[in-house]
Amino acid sequence: MEVVRKINRATLVTKVVLLWLTLLGASHQMCGSDASTVIVPAFGDKYSSFVKQLEAGQTDINYREFRQSFLDSEQFGNAAKQKPDLGTLRKQMHALMQQSKYAQIIAVAKQMLSLDYTDMEAHKILQQTYKILGDTANRNKYHDIEFGLLNSIVKNGDGKTCHTAWPVVQITEEYFILQMLGAKLLRQSVDNAGGLCDKMEVQTNDGNKTYYFEVSKVFDEYRKHGIR
Repeated sequence: MEVVRKINRATLVTKVVLLWLTLLGASHQMCGSDASTVIVPAFGDKYSSFVKQLEAGQTDINYREFRQSFLDSEQFGNAAKQKPDLGTLRKQMHALMQQSKYAQIIAVAKQMLSLDYTDMEAHKILQQTYKILGDTANRNKYHDIEFGLLNSIVKNGDGKTCHTAWPVVQITEEYFILQMLGAKLLRQSVDNAGGLCDKMEVQTNDGNKTYYFEVSKVFDEYRKHGIR
């Protein structure tokens, strides 16, 4: 009987240890993202201040002004030089999403935001990932930033003509909006009627449509920074 009691005790201890290790592993997966942080630019300009404020959870800002501040910041030039790195990180993030590697998804998305905090896709993926992990505070933060950025574009015009085009400051904003609309790009051209616009002819579930994006600031910044 003593042997049986020892075996049962040992079995119980083993189960407790295994349960503890399981919980520890789950906790590590849930909180592993805490080790990944967005690097706030050290330029001391308006963009850097906005990033610091947003990362602190203060999401009630003027997002149109924030997007413009990125163009005016030294960080814009840095991000332009590291555009291939940003593209690589985006592909890596998509691959990690297929594997449900949440802590790594968060780490990569925050690397993207360290380069360009106006990247709406990175905010979208962060808020979705934090929702899966049950982190409500971070889910809400990145959700509010994503839609703050998005609404600063789509609530300024209706995108139906060049006169009422959605004002973008980066080409990536155009493709993110088309993705959110579930639109497949068929043709892209430049329209000068009423401004400088990208004319996007797309296919949607409701049939073919055309959307216009005002891109004068995009090309102004390209010229300013010598980007082709």
